[in-house]
Amino acid sequence: MTAPDRAIHTRAVLMLVLAALFWGLSFPLVKALALAHQAVLPASGNWFITACTVAPRFLLGSAVLLLLLWPKLRTITRLELKQGALLGLTVGAGMLFQNDGLQFTSASTSAFLTQIYAIMIPLWIALRLRRWPPAIVLWCGGLVLVGVAILGRFDIRTMHLGRGEAETLLSSVFFMMQIFLLERKEFAANRALPVTLGMFVTEAVLFSAMALGTAPHPADVLVPWTSGPWLGFTLLLTLFCTLGAFILMNTWQPKITATEAGLIYCVEPVFTALMALFVPAWLSAWGRLDYPNEQVTWHLLVGGGLITGANVLIQLKPPAKSAPR
Repeated sequence: MTAPDRAIHTRAVLMLVLAALFWGLSFPLVKALALAHQAVLPASGNWFITACTVAPRFLLGSAVLLLLLWPKLRTITRLELKQGALLGLTVGAGMLFQNDGLQFTSASTSAFLTQIYAIMIPLWIALRLRRWPPAIVLWCGGLVLVGVAILGRFDIRTMHLGRGEAETLLSSVFFMMQIFLLERKEFAANRALPVTLGMFVTEAVLFSAMALGTAPHPADVLVPWTSGPWLGFTLLLTLFCTLGAFILMNTWQPKITATEAGLIYCVEPVFTALMALFVPAWLSAWGRLDYPNEQVTWHLLVGGGLITGANVLIQLKPPAKSAPR
């Protein structure tokens, strides 16, 4: 590898670590945002709160990208629009269940469970190719199942998994679909910013419609915007966890291997677990919320450790790739 190539590689790794940090911050921020919403609209249902935690950040993100791309809007291609729309649908579905699930579980548990897609991807490829998964996939899958059971406090006597944990697992399925869309050969020539704009606009439209459809009264969609804490949390989510994280991922991930990228993304729940030990108190002081810091428990250490360990193993020794699509 030449010196310029090494410099680009190093920068790509650092930028993806930064993206993982931003995504790690999003978990306590979203939970605080939901609490701020409940403070100004106590009669809100769970789905209305979820829509109002997602729609504004993508509306604002779309506005920023439109300003940046305005001189080049006519150059956006059909394939860029297609990929953006498909990403918007899959990421939107994932964020729908992830954000709703965060109202029923801790930020750190949600972050660890979201990473299940790292195991589901090779399992899905094996199923599609109709062949038995490699031994490493089976071992890692077993570790993940045990980790999920511990984090979700699965009760074998009642066969019950909490709503928050179940919804987070479902969200991971859609995030897996997002990764497959990013790897499709037909989209190889697409540019990151136009695709990201298409994704943001799709999510903004979907969640704005959902907010209007689930609001107790249509005018209630504007009420959270009058809350200083809610608006502050939304701006932070838009700047760092939406614009920052997605632009970094779409720009720099193609410059390194998928194996390296997958390994880097495994640090996201670790960032969340660390920040959940002190960030909630800061957000509570700012927004006058009752959101205490999380405590280190054996469920988090053992369950999160098993899931993270399985993800690292599967990335360090990935199964053979399927044929190009």
